[in-house]
Amino acid sequence: MSTDNLQLFPGKQFISTILDALETKTAMSGEMARRYLQRAGMAGIIIGVLYGTNYAVIAAFDAIAPGGTMVPVGRFFGALAFGWALVFIYYSKSELLTSNMMIISIGAYHRRTTLGKALRLLGLCYLGNFLGGLLIAVFVRFSTLTDGVAGELMSASVEHKLAFITDGPAGWSDLFFRAVLCNFMINLAMLLVYNGLIKDDLTKSLVMIMSVFIFAFLGLEHSVANTVLFTVVGLKEGIDLGPAAANVGIALLGNFVGGGLLIGLYYAYVNDDSRVARRGPTEA
Repeated sequence: MSTDNLQLFPGKQFISTILDALETKTAMSGEMARRYLQRAGMAGIIIGVLYGTNYAVIAAFDAIAPGGTMVPVGRFFGALAFGWALVFIYYSKSELLTSNMMIISIGAYHRRTTLGKALRLLGLCYLGNFLGGLLIAVFVRFSTLTDGVAGELMSASVEHKLAFITDGPAGWSDLFFRAVLCNFMINLAMLLVYNGLIKDDLTKSLVMIMSVFIFAFLGLEHSVANTVLFTVVGLKEGIDLGPAAANVGIALLGNFVGGGLLIGLYYAYVNDDSRVARRGPTEA
């Protein structure tokens, strides 16, 4: 059977789209680093605003019935609101670190990038995401946006996330696997968006919203979202930098495994028709 007739999944269009995107991102992170930082900064801003909205929605439902009985409902709608973050990032052409983990992994498999270029791209992207989150943290610090229950929920979330580190190896593994699943879901959504099978923007948006909803509602761990949350709470109330840095470090590793390896490297391998061609024709 000719390899031209093979329907590899999710298809050649996905790989070619990713490789084209990588070429653009690599050029921008090298020749236009300042503009690339601005695009990454916008992603950090979007995450900061929408993540804050998540907590505000939970607080609003808690106000309906003080005592916590409406908090689960608030968590549902808060996660749904936060789900729009990936839609805004995608359609504003902003740069998110965790999505780029998949892209550079596919590029590395096809030898379209080098270790140095990949690290520069990821490093600039994370810096930009952080700076965008820092801007939101400054706005929050000198406003009343997180006064009341919303701020208390954010502080409690930070305590929970730092407890992963202080709990020792059991907490570290819990954090790691939550981070793996988180970026697996994020990049599974981007796989569906990039593979060319979904033609309309509404379905693309729903895919992205649902992927973020799952990670937010289940309490999965996203390195950039954690960085922004730690920055917002830390600038207003202070934070223990050691456990916070450790949390982000483990989350980064888990996110790379989930998005870079389980999605990026895996689909680069299964769509590599050159391996099939080397085996020669197969019998039906």
